[in-house]
Amino acid sequence: MPARPDPAPSDPAPVGAPPVDTAPGPPAPRRRTAVALARRVRTLAPAWGLPTAVGAFVAALCTVYSLAQWDAFVVKSWDLGIFTQLAARYAHLEAPVVHVKGPDYHLLGDHFHPLLVLLGPVYAAFPSALTLLVVQNVLLGVAAAVVTRAAVPLLGRVVGGLVGLAFGLSWGLQYAVEAQFHEIAFAVPLLAVALAAVLRERWRTAVVAGALLVLVKEDLGLTTAVLGLLVAWRARRAAYLWLSAWGVGAFVLATRVVLPALNPAGEWAYGSRLDVLAALSDPLALYAPAKAYTLWLLVVVTGGIALRSPFVLVAGPTLAWRFLSAEPGYWAPTWHYSAVLMPIAYLAMLDGIDRARRGRVGWLRRYARYAPAVGLTATLVLLPQWPLWQLTNPGLHFAAPRADAARATLAAVPDGVVVETDVGLMSYLVDRTDVYYLGNRNPVPDYLVIDRVGGGTPQEWGDVLQVARLLHPDATFEVVHVQDGYEVARAVG
Repeated sequence: MPARPDPAPSDPAPVGAPPVDTAPGPPAPRRRTAVALARRVRTLAPAWGLPTAVGAFVAALCTVYSLAQWDAFVVKSWDLGIFTQLAARYAHLEAPVVHVKGPDYHLLGDHFHPLLVLLGPVYAAFPSALTLLVVQNVLLGVAAAVVTRAAVPLLGRVVGGLVGLAFGLSWGLQYAVEAQFHEIAFAVPLLAVALAAVLRERWRTAVVAGALLVLVKEDLGLTTAVLGLLVAWRARRAAYLWLSAWGVGAFVLATRVVLPALNPAGEWAYGSRLDVLAALSDPLALYAPAKAYTLWLLVVVTGGIALRSPFVLVAGPTLAWRFLSAEPGYWAPTWHYSAVLMPIAYLAMLDGIDRARRGRVGWLRRYARYAPAVGLTATLVLLPQWPLWQLTNPGLHFAAPRADAARATLAAVPDGVVVETDVGLMSYLVDRTDVYYLGNRNPVPDYLVIDRVGGGTPQEWGDVLQVARLLHPDATFEVVHVQDGYEVARAVG
């Protein structure tokens, strides 16, 4: 059989033939990478469709609540003003010196939260305190998507989706939304990612998410330490204990070095609130009703099956510093302190169900089938007691009878001036003025603004001129605006 002739690449192309594209195509490895990426996207899209929908719904509903608060001039605390000033400093690539907290107060001397530098670019694009509320809601929505993604393979699409929704509407997250922005907003999705990764044996993902926790708040270093123990035990690899060492080291470094170095008093400001000896000397205080109610809520919304999982140990450090503190505000389920407990509780529930199904205890295997329904029923029954239920009657909770007066008061304060104020309109002034809180020792401001109805200024201090004389006896002020409890005075001379 005659040999087949080799092609002659040097032969000229026929006259009139279209030009041949001789440009080199992408390298084969690059093409294979693109194909693999496209295949992975097609694989993940159905798996993440329902979780994304749940997360988007949670973020949207929380944002509706935040907008209702904002339009009604409902202020829960001065923290929103503090974190807005921090975001503004980061947006301008400056150190987080926050005058709301105190004159020239470096906020990394209050709590150790360097991860909040991520707020800078977002605030630069959308410079408003409202932006921080939306950011927090989006982060909670991301966490809800992660929990839903972990629940669906174990419980099915319907029940798994409902569990993810129950997490997104859980009491700890609702109270955090009501309390407005706090740094723990970043901890919620990180904990969800870390524990969901442990559940699916994605050890590197769990370690990375857990390692980042120490950059959210100093006490979370101890949470990271417990998470490291959990990862090492579940993976049967002692090497992962380095995550525990990282958590303990970060906690010690933050509380013993960084915070004292940047704090005006040269100390960890919140260390004195944890008095273990005092708490143990009064055993009855350990059983305060507020503490019991917080624990009861954690158990009941997970159908109690969370107690079957070692994941619950990750909640230990947070519960310890709260319950051993002499500050009653830490004990109850309100405010933002329980938000970090929610991903722990719900992923412990999923792990508890999985462990019970594979366990040898017959009644527990049977109960594991009904535990999600018990938790979902408890959540449904308790929903009317929690903040987002206020949206069912906005006329009652967000009537804003003084909204016009608030807007007129804000209009009386020019942009770019130095303002000393209580919390009444602080979050609305902080974007365009240099705000100081009147509870601190401050320089003489250009304007003094108080809300005698809901701003927190003691009633015995009197009107705005009396407050001015009390705070700045050597300065002269004149009243420029008074309306429905809002009062504004301007420094003269």
